[in-house]
Amino acid sequence: MNIAGSLTKTALTYANNAAVSKGCSVVLTYDQLSVKVMKLAYSLRNSLPLNKGDRVALIMKNCPEVIETIYACWHAGLAVVPINAKLHPREFGYILNDSGAKACFATNGLSELVRDAKSDAPKLKHTIEVNTPSYELLCAGGRLPVEDVLPTDLAWLFYTSGTTGRPKGAMISHRNIYSMIMNYLADVDTITAGDCMIHAAPMSHGSGLYALPHIARGANNIIPNSGGFDVAETLELINFWPNSTFFFAPTMVTRLTNTPNINQANTSKLKTIVYGGAPMYLHDTMRALEIFGPKLVQIYGQGESPMTITGLPKHIIRDSSHPNFHERLSSVGIARTDVEIRIVNSEGTPLDTDEIGEIIVRGDVVMSGYWNNPEATEASIRNGWLWTGDVGAINSEGFLTLKDRSKDLIISGGTNIYPREIEEILLKHSSVFECAVVGRSHADWGEEIIAFITLHPNTTVTKHELNELCLKNIARFKRPKDYRFVNTLEKNNYGKILKTQLRTILENE
Repeated sequence: MNIAGSLTKTALTYANNAAVSKGCSVVLTYDQLSVKVMKLAYSLRNSLPLNKGDRVALIMKNCPEVIETIYACWHAGLAVVPINAKLHPREFGYILNDSGAKACFATNGLSELVRDAKSDAPKLKHTIEVNTPSYELLCAGGRLPVEDVLPTDLAWLFYTSGTTGRPKGAMISHRNIYSMIMNYLADVDTITAGDCMIHAAPMSHGSGLYALPHIARGANNIIPNSGGFDVAETLELINFWPNSTFFFAPTMVTRLTNTPNINQANTSKLKTIVYGGAPMYLHDTMRALEIFGPKLVQIYGQGESPMTITGLPKHIIRDSSHPNFHERLSSVGIARTDVEIRIVNSEGTPLDTDEIGEIIVRGDVVMSGYWNNPEATEASIRNGWLWTGDVGAINSEGFLTLKDRSKDLIISGGTNIYPREIEEILLKHSSVFECAVVGRSHADWGEEIIAFITLHPNTTVTKHELNELCLKNIARFKRPKDYRFVNTLEKNNYGKILKTQLRTILENE
């Protein structure tokens, strides 16, 4: 049941097919990738050495080695801990320590930051910088057979941004990942050996996960030379590689469609744009359909149910003659094939059609719980159902529409940002009495971060000081874009700050 077995099988059938490319050049065929993975897996177990079940962190920008290391870890019976490369070293340190990772792969420029974080992670014994002679030496060992694992064994330990200020590790098993792969093939898109997946979005999350069904079907995985999303480069790659697919955040789709002269660009080889992370505004969806044609697929999922809760497939998105066409486009689609969804009240009682409540989900794709956090697991997994923290409603046709985010999640540039984490940092300043962080609509990024602050009597603080405080503790992209100093923060009867009022203030400006 080892997920690495899918690569082994693909390499037998499609040995000479391109497996990994960078820019417009093939880096590895499937036979070459499979051999490299076996050798790296051998070194992981015998040279470092690591034991079956150990965790290996990846702090890497998009590069071919991401795929090599992920599959080598699984091949060796190890669990992967993907970490967003944009995080702060202190955030690296927390995740490395909490996961108990014994080794960490890092790209050039990040390995030093990992070493800075090592003081917070005493169990971390090895930091390996990829694309170096020492890394290639690890890839030149013996050949390890695929390690036998149980379907329930940990494969992917994904840390979600935490509403308590600390991220939680969602435990994703080999069975969970296989379920996600099969679900993609059933509900999202068909894949053939001549297709391509272009990784412009971070491979530490959605784009990296969607490499897996493409590898299972012998498709080519392309890493942009930039390692990320650049509009001109994206259009160049679409024009070069046939049957290309992307996973994009909605803001990335919008940036692409708003590119000057996009109508003149050659996008005929584009096969599919899968978008998710947040619903896309109806206007933006219509614009994308106008530019690219019926090549869009929307997905809704969470790190706890990786990339798999609902979907809006191509045949529904292109059905413009349907009387509820616009309503459907404004939704996040229908329940995926092997997933059950309910809308419930706070007591867990199912609600009727169109009633608003919390979204709960169950299925083989849902995590078993949070790593070393039984309290959070108990709160999120109840009687086999994952309580998502998202609020929505299901209509009479089975379409789910997100209404709000009960966890006050901010999505900026496709990245999830939780206000509580920022608030806890701001409250470290001696002058800050109370604070509330909310998202403000932004044309390019979806949302930007605004902090409302009240001060202790007879104290002062500058925006510059607060910026410096944030930069010392959290990633730069989480820093508020503006600070609003107010006399009071309105609260409800339970003492909770009324963030809806703050959002209304921003909307009315």
